[in-house]
Amino acid sequence: MSLNNIERAQGLRIRSSQDMAGGLFMILLAGLAFVLSSDLPLGTLRQIGPGMLPKSFAVICAALGLMLCLSSLRFNGEKLSGWSWRGVIFVLGGAIVFGLTIRGFDVGPISVPSLGLLVSGPLVVLIAGCAAEDVKWKELIIFAVAMTTFCALLFKYALSLPIPLAPWLLGI
Repeated sequence: MSLNNIERAQGLRIRSSQDMAGGLFMILLAGLAFVLSSDLPLGTLRQIGPGMLPKSFAVICAALGLMLCLSSLRFNGEKLSGWSWRGVIFVLGGAIVFGLTIRGFDVGPISVPSLGLLVSGPLVVLIAGCAAEDVKWKELIIFAVAMTTFCALLFKYALSLPIPLAPWLLGI
């Protein structure tokens, strides 16, 4: 084997396993999004269909994932290491609690009424905020109130989406 062949072979090794894993995850996520949105009509640029946005994001996500994989072959980076399960549990837990409480749910004898955005919004921020090891509750509460106010103004009033604010209190 000549010296040039050895240099080329070394150029194809993974220099940043963390970037490679991140890129492969993005490609996998894009594939999943593309498959799950396959039954939605794409539409045209004049009349955008409901499948245009998820499919476009899937293509962009896959392209960025591919670029990340290619850069992991060229540039030195960090080794793949473990992650904090605390972050995964609290962030996913917050998203699940938000989904279950904004519209309410019934599972057997358990019944949670629709709490709306005024309760579910701060709840998701407070639960997801617990993912940080150095939680500053005062700042987190202020952020939760600010984000909920912003989301209510944006989604309910600016975009006129049918998101319940506080059906248990205001009826809207």
